[in-house]
Amino acid sequence: MVGGSRMVQAVLMAPGVKGRKVAALKRDELKRKDAVTGLMRSIAAPSGDARGAFFVLDLAEVVDRYNGWRSALADVRPYYAVKCNPEPALLGTLAMLGAGFDCASRREIEAVLALGAKPGSIVYANPCMAEADIAYAEEVGVNLTTYDSEEEVAKVKRCHPGCELILRIKGPENAQTKIDLGTKYGAHADEVVPLLRAAQRAGLNVAGVSFHVGDSAARTGAYREAIEAARGVFDTAAALGMPPMRVLDIGGGFKAGAIFDDAAAVINSALARYFGDLPSVEVIGEPGRILAETAFTMAARVIGKRTRGEVREYWIDDGVYGALSCVLMDHYVPRPRPLSATRAGDSEKTYTSTVFGPTCDSRDEVW
Repeated sequence: MVGGSRMVQAVLMAPGVKGRKVAALKRDELKRKDAVTGLMRSIAAPSGDARGAFFVLDLAEVVDRYNGWRSALADVRPYYAVKCNPEPALLGTLAMLGAGFDCASRREIEAVLALGAKPGSIVYANPCMAEADIAYAEEVGVNLTTYDSEEEVAKVKRCHPGCELILRIKGPENAQTKIDLGTKYGAHADEVVPLLRAAQRAGLNVAGVSFHVGDSAARTGAYREAIEAARGVFDTAAALGMPPMRVLDIGGGFKAGAIFDDAAAVINSALARYFGDLPSVEVIGEPGRILAETAFTMAARVIGKRTRGEVREYWIDDGVYGALSCVLMDHYVPRPRPLSATRAGDSEKTYTSTVFGPTCDSRDEVW
């Protein structure tokens, strides 16, 4: 679904988009739910193309979200976190707009390269990789990866000795984050010097520092603390006689709205304070849902129903083990609404209801 802007028109020629079925709607229509509902209803109709659950992707919304990021964080290039949603049309659109890509697996690297992304715009952002996948990165020219252990340094040295490293450090304590991503990855403060020296001994260049303050972090001051800590690592590397670092990766977990505006203000201020004297450092981020979440609307078919007194239970043809994994992983709360119109004479009474996914697992509860 697209508007009429020149940039959106260019998106129509992007890899992953070109050749796909696209419906053009005016922007004022897009703001009304019934415009989207009407399009989805036509797809779901017996004469339509749908054979099961499907998404409608609003390309203009992707453009708006991307521009919103560049406006709020003008000095932070977005490297889209492919794990969030690997839809080819989304990836192709973001590549055309100028985004880089945060890939956590070989499959994700393959997906963005297939759409014309340049290897130099990819960070293999996984601090623990299989040796075969590191060798694949070398084969296709992806030469930047993250690490937080001496064992990973040895692995990269064996399998991709020309690769540059980004040292991932543990973010500050942040009890307000939905998901603390520092429990699995990130070097502790007392591990920084040994890890820098390990790379130095191996002859591998440490190009920069990365961190992640957590998912949908409400305590935006965590960004200032993490950026300050990252500058400390830059200075430590310089004191060890290592080549100047050139990359700062501020991670992801951003969510649209006032919380992003607050985070952007803190980040910009911290970058000016701690990295203002290092203008050659490229600052990147790893946005995921902030670029993808509001651009997709999902339609699922009701495949079963059970009535128990005043309670209604429904089964749909997708669930938490499919496109709605965000319900389990990110504590997302869907807001379902009927796609088909109420027939004349039908009661509009509402009931206490539960919506299940299609599997036999009782945890497959969508809403």
